[in-house]
Amino acid sequence: MSFLFFVGSLKAESAGSLPGTELLAPEADRGAVMVEGISKFIDGLTQAAALDRPGRWAATTPAAQPARLRELIGAQDPRLQPVAMELVATQDEPALVAETDQVTVQRVRWPVHEGTFGEGLLVTPKNSQPLARLIFIPDPAQTPEQLLGLQPGHEPRQVFLNSGCQILIPALVDRNTEFSRSPTLDRAALVSHREWIYRQSFIQGRHLIGYEVQSMEAAMDWLSAQTPTTLPISVLGFGEGGLIALYTAALDLRVNSALVGGYFGPRETLWQEPIERNVQHLVAEFGDAGIAALVAPRTLLIENAHFPTLPPTPSDAAGRSIAAPGQITSFTLAQVESEADKARLLAQQSEPWLHVFPKADAQEMMRLLFPAATVRALAERPRRAASPLPQADHSVFANARQARLVKQWSAHSQELVVTAEQTRETDFWKPLPLTDPAAFEKAIQPQRERFWEEVIGRLPDPQMPARPRSRKLHETDRVSLHELELDVWQDVTAWAWMALPKDLKPGEKRPVVVCQHGLEGLPEHCYETAADSRAFAAYKAFALRLAEQGFITVAPHNPYRGGHDFRVLQRKLNPLGLSLFSVITGQHQRLLEWLQQQPFTQPDRIAFYGLSYGGKSAMRIPAVLPGYCLSICSGDFNEWVRKNMRSDLRMSYLFTHEYEIWEWDLGHRFNYAEMAALISPRPFMVERGHNDGVGLDEWVAYEFAKVFRLYSKLGLAERCEIEYFDGPHTINGVGSFDFLRRYLPR
Repeated sequence: MSFLFFVGSLKAESAGSLPGTELLAPEADRGAVMVEGISKFIDGLTQAAALDRPGRWAATTPAAQPARLRELIGAQDPRLQPVAMELVATQDEPALVAETDQVTVQRVRWPVHEGTFGEGLLVTPKNSQPLARLIFIPDPAQTPEQLLGLQPGHEPRQVFLNSGCQILIPALVDRNTEFSRSPTLDRAALVSHREWIYRQSFIQGRHLIGYEVQSMEAAMDWLSAQTPTTLPISVLGFGEGGLIALYTAALDLRVNSALVGGYFGPRETLWQEPIERNVQHLVAEFGDAGIAALVAPRTLLIENAHFPTLPPTPSDAAGRSIAAPGQITSFTLAQVESEADKARLLAQQSEPWLHVFPKADAQEMMRLLFPAATVRALAERPRRAASPLPQADHSVFANARQARLVKQWSAHSQELVVTAEQTRETDFWKPLPLTDPAAFEKAIQPQRERFWEEVIGRLPDPQMPARPRSRKLHETDRVSLHELELDVWQDVTAWAWMALPKDLKPGEKRPVVVCQHGLEGLPEHCYETAADSRAFAAYKAFALRLAEQGFITVAPHNPYRGGHDFRVLQRKLNPLGLSLFSVITGQHQRLLEWLQQQPFTQPDRIAFYGLSYGGKSAMRIPAVLPGYCLSICSGDFNEWVRKNMRSDLRMSYLFTHEYEIWEWDLGHRFNYAEMAALISPRPFMVERGHNDGVGLDEWVAYEFAKVFRLYSKLGLAERCEIEYFDGPHTINGVGSFDFLRRYLPR
């Protein structure tokens, strides 16, 4: 019979509590309550961040602000120079798409990085020099051919044909799914093309937004070099095109003016939008107001219209989906005006530069977009009826172009895994002194701080009184089991189960093993004894077995439970520059603090041992909390960056529903070997089953070799171990138990 059968039957009648604690009231689902409380806590942080943004803005320099935004969208890779505009044609599809007596329309491409190109249509006036240059960016739901009315069923845009402007209409990565697949595995991901690129790039400190902004900048490299070189360049966009237009105008001073339609507004609910809009730190540091302020004093027009409609979430024939949920809602004019006022306040410009329209009048738009001299020249230009553009089916070419765009940005992201490893070698490993443990410890501390601040995201230390509450759940002839809850921040608690050996004598202090459950787990799963249960198959009751061997064991609840409910927490935290582990680390700070104060614990001998998502915790939490004296990572240690973003690995997170898993720019800073280095010189162990599908033995060994080399160089090789066993994704509890007994003697 299951050990937890008795626990469940006794929950309602438990009355005892640990000394120094209040009696803990029963709760039907404490894990769900925790997630709800954390969500409320994050909402408060979001509101505070929006209010604090002007102060943070004032504390930075004007030069630092665009550089920071560029960093946050990953628009940092060197662009190719010089840029040549190339014609794109096939035997069946000539480059010249359409021609009238006034304009030519050609298919073009231009280089951005090595192996990447922007593509679109170039509209060039005939028989005269252009009076201005426009980059008109449609939403991904609309191809350039559709925007011009070249595709049957789409209204011809005659306004373009007699404007006297040279116009480039780029194609963006769209929201279809056809090319979201591994070229080597021939495996589909069933996510939109935009999410497919996001999934590969985010962990590398790159972003589809940054890629597309750099594509616009490369186009401007060519446009600004054309005769006459002094012509103003305006950027216009709608929907996602509006997003790219706004960011491009903010970052490139060559943009004389910009029009953004169907995008601008408050971003405090960014977590509800498509995941490819997720930008780390955006709400805390910029918001749309901050990005708009970077455009000042140049002209920015906001049109509160043309918000796109998203297609249904991709799913398979059975209705299953791995795509991140997201929606686009239209902002009210009052919301847009409010955000615009915030931009004006940040920009502090005396002359009007930001204009908001419910829907812009074309003539008014032209008057505001262009300098007065250009407007006069356009007005004086002889008016002639524009010849209609011929319509034809361009869908085959547009589909092939989309395939090129998706595949090139995927390939570019995949190549970054090599340069990221080189960056870690240069920036992390080479500066470390490896012959003197004392010098090493001094040198590694700033990296611990960097990891906590820049990757995990550091919240203020727990500030509320802990107000410990507990209740006795059950006892056997060898252990007594208790439930414990501590306050951390407003609405956030730390919750755990704790087993005390019954042979613990008054005044005796014992070492502690914190036993961390995995994804969708609960503290009770670490004590489950029913051999036919899923919990026992994974955890083997390791917290109970260790308690029976004389250790005090604690199984905290980490809030990665509830599917979409907890993944939303990560989405809410990212725009604040935080992550789910920002909260989890604070919960463990409070738990450690309480454990170290108890009369029955050895405060310097508290170990961490986690499986699966608990193994992820074992790599991150002890890396920043020195209160953990050692760490054992079970069922998770990996070549983590590759597992997150490689399209040629079947176990890659590109093909799973865990859309919260990616950590911003981890790849260029900390893989698992680097995290283990942050744990060193404390003992560190990996538990790895040969049949564990979360990784491959070869990649685990590759990454672990770096860790073992470090410990060996420090003369501490005996503190670093890996145990392979012939088993699946489970606690083995053989070498790891020996490891604990060796470093936590009674």
